[in-house]
Amino acid sequence: MTQLLRQAFDAVAALPAEEQDALAARLLAELADEDEFDRKLLVTGHRLSGLAAEALAEHRAGQTLPLDPDTL
Repeated sequence: MTQLLRQAFDAVAALPAEEQDALAARLLAELADEDEFDRKLLVTGHRLSGLAAEALAEHRAGQTLPLDPDTL
């Protein structure tokens, strides 16, 4: 465990049990979301690669325009 994580756990340990449980639930939900994102990326990664290749081909063929954030 890193020093920073140890400090965080020590700080949380000083909180009331209800707040500890709330933080623990948020942390576990965040970790579950990360796992779900990783799983989805594995499944759709090939599609994303295909879209990226298509976008590059369009750009190289001169079929794209510069992005102007002021006109969004």
